Amino acid sequence: MRKFPKISDAELQVMEVLWRRSPLTASEIIEDLIDTDWSPKTIHTLINRLVDKQAAEVCKEKSPYEFSPLIAEDAYKGEEARSFLKRMYDGSLNMLVASFIKDDTLTSEEIEELKKLLG
Repeated sequence: MRKFPKISDAELQVMEVLWRRSPLTASEIIEDLIDTDWSPKTIHTLINRLVDKQAAEVCKEKSPYEFSPLIAEDAYKGEEARSFLKRMYDGSLNMLVASFIKDDTLTSEEIEELKKLLG
């Protein structure tokens, strides 16, 4: 199993942009994150951190430079989900689902979807 880098919530927002469409220039990433309170300098810092962590790569053959993800979204999110389940529920999916059912946070439609998945 591949070990993924630790990605902060802010860095994850940049990765979400790259997963939606890439390659992108830093300016395009900044434009996509215009609704955040971050300055362009902050976004550049987040991009550089992702490159340093080898979560994203930079193509310097073009000008301006273009950035792309190095890790697949589904693989990363799957690993994060497994890690959360292990930390919070001792790896028990049953305990996770039971906590949602117990707190009445699942709608009847969501329960039906779960039944179909487990079916």
